[in-house]
Amino acid sequence: MLTPAQRDIVKSTVPLLETGGEALTTHFYQLLFRDHLEVRPLFNQAHQASGDQPRALANGVLMYAKNIDRLEALGPLAQQIVQKHVALQVQPEHYPMVGDSLLQAIREVLGAEIATDAVIEAWAAAYGQLAKLLIGAEAAAYADNAQAPGGWRGARAFRVASRQRESAEITSFHLVPADGGALLDFHPGQFLGLRLVVGGQEIRRNYSLSAAPDGRQYRISVKREPGGLASNHLHDRVQEGDLLDVFPPAGAFTLAAGDKPLVLISGGVGITPTLAMLDAALAAPGQRPVHFIHCARNADVHAFRAHVDAQAARHPRLQVFYCHEEQAGAGPTAHATGRLDRARLQDWLPADRDLDAYFLGPKPFMAQLQRDLQALGVPAAQARYEFFGPASALA
Repeated sequence: MLTPAQRDIVKSTVPLLETGGEALTTHFYQLLFRDHLEVRPLFNQAHQASGDQPRALANGVLMYAKNIDRLEALGPLAQQIVQKHVALQVQPEHYPMVGDSLLQAIREVLGAEIATDAVIEAWAAAYGQLAKLLIGAEAAAYADNAQAPGGWRGARAFRVASRQRESAEITSFHLVPADGGALLDFHPGQFLGLRLVVGGQEIRRNYSLSAAPDGRQYRISVKREPGGLASNHLHDRVQEGDLLDVFPPAGAFTLAAGDKPLVLISGGVGITPTLAMLDAALAAPGQRPVHFIHCARNADVHAFRAHVDAQAARHPRLQVFYCHEEQAGAGPTAHATGRLDRARLQDWLPADRDLDAYFLGPKPFMAQLQRDLQALGVPAAQARYEFFGPASALA
């Protein structure tokens, strides 16, 4: 139990976390991977090398310390963490390993004069409180997935029914249960977790479901990342008929029902969850207006254009806008060339700014969109976004 005195100690460390949190979390990961190799598959080592994962954890630790008196304020961040953990199948036994490494990192980075026994005890209690909350929420999600029609717990074998090249960088994989059983439903915007073995090394990754639920198969669409261990394995090695270990769908960035104008904005491979949202919105009853805005570097890497154009031809309530950063590639031209700026966005948004917007793409792209949508009158609570990587805030 976290005492009032311990809460005060945790809050007193906020200035230290604001100035040195990334150094602390970087050292934490070094200790964790040195002492607990069994958790390594749960982490994307590319995010470690880039510094994205330590920065995200530092921000998360800071937010937790700042809100230790009112954990309900963490709401969206905590839910994102739970869903990421569920997709990767984080288990209760992983938490003590993380806690041990975190406390050791606090002691070693801050030094014994600052990280006194009282500070360590306070952070141990605070971490125990957070772990208990996350473990409980994750246990509920695992149970819900296992008990739902077509559901399961842990890994389930899926067969690659087909694969399809979508652009110069993106390939889709259509997955069906190897046991021939029913398929767990999902919410448009969610992702699947995969367990892969590459060069004898286990790795786990999340990939957005890029088509609306149909009860027969899942589709993920994977961008080949330069040096990407998982993406290059999927592109180069995984063929039709192969089996993949798949974890149940997860994710909190989901399309909510409503009748306000819907705006879906994506950059690059960020199109994958918005595709599932688009198809679901157009299949739903009613005449909800939909604006679909997609940005790509050029025509060669612009995926799913034929599908989106076909949807626009069938549904007059769908308006489509494309922006290519450069005039290159063999495909059709876009509606605009260059970056998506505020002036173009103003022209492409519905006149009624009481709308629901969902956007996804590279972090700088989303940060600019967040500012532009707010400046153009879209209510902040109605502008929703998600990260492919570990980042937990745009700013």
